[in-house]
Amino acid sequence: MSVKSWGMMLLTATAAIGCGEADRQTATTPANGSGSPDAAYVLTAEPTGSLGVGEVRSSAAEDVTVVGRIGGSAQPFVNGLAVFTIVDPAVPYCADDEGCPTPWDYCCAQNQVKENIATVEIVDDRGQPVAKDAKALLGVKELSTVVVHGKARRDEQGNLTVLASKVYVKK
Repeated sequence: MSVKSWGMMLLTATAAIGCGEADRQTATTPANGSGSPDAAYVLTAEPTGSLGVGEVRSSAAEDVTVVGRIGGSAQPFVNGLAVFTIVDPAVPYCADDEGCPTPWDYCCAQNQVKENIATVEIVDDRGQPVAKDAKALLGVKELSTVVVHGKARRDEQGNLTVLASKVYVKK
C-alpha cells in the first residue's frame, strides 16, 4: 500500500472517530491552548472595568472592555485570521456529561447566546484583521476566557464586533 493510501486511511479514520474521550476532555477544559502566544497581541495584565458581552451589546459605548468565553458555534474561530466569537460568561455552556461533544457551541443554551455573543477581531496598526489564526496568535482554544479592550462596532441587527489590538487571556 502506498504512503498516499496510508495517509488517506489515517485521515478517514481520524474523521470517523471524531471527538474521542481524550479529545472531549481537552476540548472542554477552559484553559489556554498549547501554542506560544505572540507577545505583540497578548496583554500581561487584565484590563479593569470589564463587562460581560450582554451588557456591552446593550450599551452605546464606543470604547469597550468586554469579557467572554471563546465559543458560540461549533467553529468559533475564523481560519487564517485572528477573528473569533465570544459568549458572555454568565451563559452556561454544556457539560461533557450532558452528551454535548462541542460544549463551546452552547447547544444547551442557544436562546441565551443570541443576545450574549460578540465577534472579536484582532487588528494591526492599520486596523486590518491580523492574518494569523487566533489559536496560535493568542495561545487560546474553545472556552478560553478572554478580556478584550477595543472599539465597538455595531451593525443594524445589533451584532457587536470589538476591534482590538491586544487581548488578555485569563488563566
